[in-house]
Amino acid sequence: MTTARRLPLLPFLALSAALAVLSPSAALAATPAAKASSAPVAGVDYELIEGGAAYQPVPGKVEVVEVFGYTCPHCAHFEPAFSAWKARQAKDVSVVMVAAPFGGRWMPYARAFYTAQRLGVATQTHAAMFRALHEDGSLPLGNATAEEIATFYAARGVDTARFLATFNGADVAADLQRAHEFIARSGVDGTPQLVVNGKYRVIGGESNADRLRIVDRLVAQERAARRPATQTKR
Repeated sequence: MTTARRLPLLPFLALSAALAVLSPSAALAATPAAKASSAPVAGVDYELIEGGAAYQPVPGKVEVVEVFGYTCPHCAHFEPAFSAWKARQAKDVSVVMVAAPFGGRWMPYARAFYTAQRLGVATQTHAAMFRALHEDGSLPLGNATAEEIATFYAARGVDTARFLATFNGADVAADLQRAHEFIARSGVDGTPQLVVNGKYRVIGGESNADRLRIVDRLVAQERAARRPATQTKR
C-alpha cells in the first residue's frame, strides 16, 4: 500500500500541552472530535482527480470505490473494517469494489473477482477469498491456476465448467480493461485505495478508522454539494 501522508502536528503541540495541564482527559477527548468534524484538506487528506469520473455512476448516489487486490495483505487487513463501514452507509452511498489488474500474481485473482461478480457470488465469497489466501493458505499467493481458483468457488456451490468459461471469457476481459482504465485516470498506484465519486483519491489517515472518517467527510461534502439542486426541483 502507498504510504499515507501524516497530518502536520507541530502547529497543535502548544495547544495540546496547555490542555493537558488543565485537564488531560479533556485534551485527549478533544483531538478525535476535532479530527472527525474538520473539513477534509486537499493535499493532506485527499488529492483532487483532474478529469476524474465515477466508475459506475448511479443517479442520486455518491460513489465510494475501493481498489483492492486479493493477494494484497493490507487489503486483507482492511477488509473487516471496510465491510463494517459499508454496512453502515445510507442508501444514497454506492460502494463499489474494483479488483486491480496490476499484472503478475494479481491477475488470476482480479479475473476471479470479476468472474464471481458475473456469476452473482462475489459478495458471499469476498471475505472467504482473503481467508484462503492470507490465513489458511488453501490458495497460493503466486502462480495460481484457473483450475485451483475454480476449486475454491466449487466448494461454495459454483459449477466448475461455468466458472472456467466465464473466467476465460470476453466479458471478464472487458471488466479487467474497464478497471485498468479507471485506475489509470484516478491515479491509483497501490491498494487498498479509496476514491470518492471519481473526484477524490484518499491519501491521508494514520489508521483504517482515520481513512474511513476522511471518506465520510468527502461523502458528506458531495451530498451537500448537490442538495441545493434537489431543493430547487422541489
